[in-house]
Amino acid sequence: MKNWSGQIFPITLLALIAGLSFWLQASQAPIEAAGSGSDDKTPDAYAENFQIRRHDDNGQLKYRLSAPHLQHFPHDDSSEIRNPELIAYRKDMPPVIVTAGQAKVTAQGEKILLSESVRIVRAGSADQPALIAETSRLDVNPEAGLADTEQAVHITQGAFWISGVGAHIDNNASTFELKSQVRGQYLAPRAQP
Repeated sequence: MKNWSGQIFPITLLALIAGLSFWLQASQAPIEAAGSGSDDKTPDAYAENFQIRRHDDNGQLKYRLSAPHLQHFPHDDSSEIRNPELIAYRKDMPPVIVTAGQAKVTAQGEKILLSESVRIVRAGSADQPALIAETSRLDVNPEAGLADTEQAVHITQGAFWISGVGAHIDNNASTFELKSQVRGQYLAPRAQP
């Protein structure tokens, strides 16, 4: 006949340790959840000198976002970027370069909210000078190639200038629509004799 009393002690000890481990884990879970709640706005990741590239279905570069500093916030899955540069590429067209002092990228990168000295530059060509637009805030949807602002906008292209309040930009159609209080100056080129 076997002596079961010598084998029961180790089994009981293991069961007790397993029970204590489970109890300890369960008692710590509410504390961890409270620390990672929506009020905790501490960044969980940083990136220095990063670059994100997005390609279209044909493998062509669609846009590139780069900056010297990024920090990610887990409570809303957003990122804050310092001195971002967004370059949007279009087939057979000059690229559009957007820079700013700050940006916030929403979850999944659906929107980029640019602020602090936002500058939009469409490169010039042999027959027309660069177009430069400046505003204090710009909300960009890089996938759709669209951007909007409700702030004052000032646009220059060579000697031509125009300003207004609020704008809608469609990079696909190469249009820049001002919404209100529009004024400007256009000097027609002189006719050649």
